[in-house]
Amino acid sequence: MAPAPTVGVLALQGDFEEHLDALDALDVPAAPVRTADELARVGALIVPGGESTAMAKLMDAYGLREPLRAFARSGSPVWGTCAGMILLAERIVEGRPEPLGLIDMLVRRNGFGRQVDSFETDVDFAGLDGGPFHAVFIRAPAVVEIGPAVEVLARLDDGTVVAARQGNLLVTAFHPELTTDRRLHAHFAAMLAVRA
Repeated sequence: MAPAPTVGVLALQGDFEEHLDALDALDVPAAPVRTADELARVGALIVPGGESTAMAKLMDAYGLREPLRAFARSGSPVWGTCAGMILLAERIVEGRPEPLGLIDMLVRRNGFGRQVDSFETDVDFAGLDGGPFHAVFIRAPAVVEIGPAVEVLARLDDGTVVAARQGNLLVTAFHPELTTDRRLHAHFAAMLAVRA
């Protein structure tokens, strides 16, 4: 039986409540995911921002690493924001935490500096109607390299890639859940609707 068209949010650590609130504001069915059984009951998954090392340790403690890989490789939509981008990457400059190895990119943790270097800016997001998206970067990762199958969706003025997609995988270096702009959550929900 196919999973319900519900968006799951990995709820081990980080901004999962904010993502659930954003989806609720759009009337998109959503559920927290902490176990492999809960993952099996959703049709798409958001891996939120937070602390990537802590999230990776909890992911392993809950036995979620392989189920998450299988879920993504099945074609189910998966969106990683900030720390989620780090965990979905194939490679990390620092070599830790061990990523899931799903999207063909090399990512640097804290790519723009420490907490005090956090910033906000407007970015043009390919395929998103309504003008630029106001992006909030908090100890954000930076994309260092991307593979040929990765589609760039947004860049900073200096050319740094801050949003990309590879098939069913979407990543943003910033935190859309920390704004009142719900367009990216609607965009992701539409990825599930197309698959369903």
